[in-house]
Amino acid sequence: MKFFVFEGLDGAGKSTLIQKVEDHLRLKSLDVSRVRDPGSTEIGEKLRHIILTPDLQPSTKTEVLLYQAARAQLVAEKIRPQLQSGVWVLSDRFYSSTIAFQCFARGLEREDIQWLSRYACDGVEPDLVIYIDIPVEESERRIQQRASSTGVKKDRMENENHKFHERVRQGYLAQAKENPKQWLVLDGFLKPEELFEKVLEYFRTQKWLD
Repeated sequence: MKFFVFEGLDGAGKSTLIQKVEDHLRLKSLDVSRVRDPGSTEIGEKLRHIILTPDLQPSTKTEVLLYQAARAQLVAEKIRPQLQSGVWVLSDRFYSSTIAFQCFARGLEREDIQWLSRYACDGVEPDLVIYIDIPVEESERRIQQRASSTGVKKDRMENENHKFHERVRQGYLAQAKENPKQWLVLDGFLKPEELFEKVLEYFRTQKWLD
């Protein structure tokens, strides 16, 4: 079993890529679980609603603690038991998001964020972080396009300004540079099938599907 985390700015194409990877693994007759952080547990979904509701404005420290509380529940209730049972877990975001958003963008101390993440994750680490990189301008364009076509309003994090999301992007790129063996950086302008092929190519180099 493996634990893969998918990261990127909103609109980067995470959901589409996760679905393709999930479908492929199931075709290989593997047990697969797909989760989202925050969320995927009753407690986590309630915390997600609090975190992302535009009308609520938690302080920066409250925000990070809500994320970590949801993550701790996700690890305890879903990710750890599934991995121990031989299930391959695909997560839409994990603690690397918190470093990007709350450390690089909000300005909280990275040492504090990392300690909280270690406490919440309790030793659970992804085998690979798949990061889809797009410029902030492209993220904003895709989010607006999605809102126009679906009528879904932006959540509280999506409503943050351009400079905030630029700091988030730089936070992701910094983490990828610091730990290249654990991160796979993909060009978000590639077509969905091309992104999927890049992931499969990496899996083959690691002999994960042999």
